[in-house]
Amino acid sequence: MATTYKKLIATKLTTDFRDAAELVEETIPELKPHEVLIRNVYAGINATDVNITAGRYQPGAKPPIELGAEAAGIVEEVGSEVRHLAPGDAVVTSTLGGGYREYNVVRASNALPVDEPSPEALSIMVSGLTASIALEEVGDMSSGETVLVTAAAGGTGQYAVQLAKRAGNHVIGTCGSERKMELLDKLGCDHPINYNEEDVGDVLQREYPSGVNLVYEGVGGELFDTCVDALARYGRLLSIGYVSEYKTGAEKVSSERIYTKLLPKSASIRGFFLPHYAESFAEHMTRLMKLVQSGALHVSIDETVFEGIDAIPDAVEYLHTGESRGKVVVKL
Repeated sequence: MATTYKKLIATKLTTDFRDAAELVEETIPELKPHEVLIRNVYAGINATDVNITAGRYQPGAKPPIELGAEAAGIVEEVGSEVRHLAPGDAVVTSTLGGGYREYNVVRASNALPVDEPSPEALSIMVSGLTASIALEEVGDMSSGETVLVTAAAGGTGQYAVQLAKRAGNHVIGTCGSERKMELLDKLGCDHPINYNEEDVGDVLQREYPSGVNLVYEGVGGELFDTCVDALARYGRLLSIGYVSEYKTGAEKVSSERIYTKLLPKSASIRGFFLPHYAESFAEHMTRLMKLVQSGALHVSIDETVFEGIDAIPDAVEYLHTGESRGKVVVKL
């Protein structure tokens, strides 16, 4: 077995991932009793990677910063107190800094067993869990509602569209290309909107004059404002990110305070940060995996191939072009 491994760290604070990332080699540490050693097979790419290299993800973060989050891999070794995992088991993990490395040591309780270390299982770990937990536990999603999903053809948007449909809702999805519109049709989205061809605000005002009950919003900027304006009475907006402003930083705006738009509708904005809901991971992961295995839930993996830890900066930049469709992964 290997005694050293390679990983990516950020050596400076910048939203330029390639400029920040440096490949280093370290010795694989000895396991503590409740830990497992995992050989990562796939790593998931996330838009917020540039927030991590900029030091925004954890207040006060200073270089060197460990990079990457979710990974799918194979257990190579287990600590003396580990009973539910054994060498050869397939697992997925989500730990800050645990993704962009060849080997990872984590507490056994943070490694969730799966059938195989596949891109699909990897996709569920962060993208699927974000949609499932946010919609159900924070967004109070019910049935018979109108649900709007922004970046609907992306890594997590694809799950939000399908889960909202499965719950018996009418789903609107925004995206930026005809190719992504095709994916949304495949996922069962009732009303895909290509924001490069139509004005989203105009479409919502015309087609949904009573407003939208629930918004799953990860783009930010002007689209966020449009979604707030479109909220129905008692509407809820889930803010899961603001990818349009990750590289530049959140734009400073001068406008009426947000309560002037929320109070007349008894509407609300609810932020969602996945690590705060770790106690819900296992339940939602099990449920999502069963849906995928039964064919009831489709997982779209972007077709662009990235292989090797050296390819991670390429994959991050590709994700931020807006051309990706589904989850972007790197095979390690």
